[in-house]
Amino acid sequence: MRKNHESSRYHSEKRDGLALNKEEIEWLIEGYVAGTVPDYQMSAFAMAVYFKGMTTEEISHMTMKMVQTGQQFALSAIPGIKVDKHSTGGVGDKVTLVLVPLVASFGVPVAKMSGRGLGHTGGTIDKLESIKGFQIERTQEEFIQQVQEIGLSVIGQSDQLVKADKLLYALRDVTATVDTIPLIASSVMSKKIAAGADAILLDVTVGEGAFMKTIEEARELARTMVDLGNAVGRKTIAVITDMSQPLGTSIGNRLEILEALDILKGQGRADVTEFICELAQIMLKLANVDQSIEAIHEHLSNGQALAKFEEMVLAQGGDLEDLHRPVKVDQVLEVTADQDGVIAALPAMEFGLLAMRLGAGRAVKSDPLDYETGIVFDKKVGEQVKKGERIARIFVNEKNSQESVTEFKKNVKILEGAESVKEIIEIIS
Repeated sequence: MRKNHESSRYHSEKRDGLALNKEEIEWLIEGYVAGTVPDYQMSAFAMAVYFKGMTTEEISHMTMKMVQTGQQFALSAIPGIKVDKHSTGGVGDKVTLVLVPLVASFGVPVAKMSGRGLGHTGGTIDKLESIKGFQIERTQEEFIQQVQEIGLSVIGQSDQLVKADKLLYALRDVTATVDTIPLIASSVMSKKIAAGADAILLDVTVGEGAFMKTIEEARELARTMVDLGNAVGRKTIAVITDMSQPLGTSIGNRLEILEALDILKGQGRADVTEFICELAQIMLKLANVDQSIEAIHEHLSNGQALAKFEEMVLAQGGDLEDLHRPVKVDQVLEVTADQDGVIAALPAMEFGLLAMRLGAGRAVKSDPLDYETGIVFDKKVGEQVKKGERIARIFVNEKNSQESVTEFKKNVKILEGAESVKEIIEIIS
């Protein structure tokens, strides 16, 4: 076994901009998981990567070694091309709730692991757990059996998956190296590869409410992850999508379930519905299934996608009556426009944080959630408003919440004119 001074040498090489070889990277990852490489040395490595970056080969070696540090799901027992989807995070992102059953309604198996929300971003698992009885924990055997039987499953990420990532993420969180593209890419792709799908769609969000603030950063991350996936035989496509404003009309776990149901019934907001249908078309192509946008829309309007979602809810212990019930809160506060004009800005991060403070999100991982609270937007960027017209509703379970209306008004911007936002900015394959 190499001594710790060897890892110090690797950190020095990385600090000086030199590339590490496969053996050196594998030794670092193995040692960190085993405890023979201490936190302070791995912190030095992470900081060196933050400033000097990594080559494509280094990222690939690191990713595959991380995959090997935990359980790997073998989905070969499921017939057909298995597809997966990952979002780098956003506000009001209920895409998975619609996209997974929509794609599965065309006979393409979707086996997906999702995460929880933290800070201003929401998590798919939290939204699903707002459905009474819904179980997000499944063994590998149960997960595979469900996808075999009904074509889809969405479960929580296994603690046994990519053990190195859990350790590295905790370290990055306390060393200010979270937003390092090589480390983000290896974190995301190690989990996606270990999860076993044959093809992966990556939704790389960019803007005020995303981790990537510029198109250039989003493009670099997308390209890095696409190259990683394709290099190990996972057909991978990334879409760069806007997160300057919340996605759709709602923020909040229960509220987003209800919005997803509206979309699944073909009754959702047109721009979000079109966006999800475009993503579905890409996922279907990854599975070698060509469908027109019109055909995909039809699976929403004719109830096939909704039926598939309800089938998943039942299979995972959920209560269909509870699924379709309205939100239960103490108060619904109305926000009205203070002037005539056009909605020019709805900063996603600010409204994500407002929803978090209402109880819809977590400031720290141990925070409890209030599944019922949140925000519904009646107007989005680029839409005209009249003074006194309702632009949003805030769902609260606390007294003296008028300050939420004040905070909302402080962050919304109304001008004489503004353009609407296009969700898909770029596709990288």
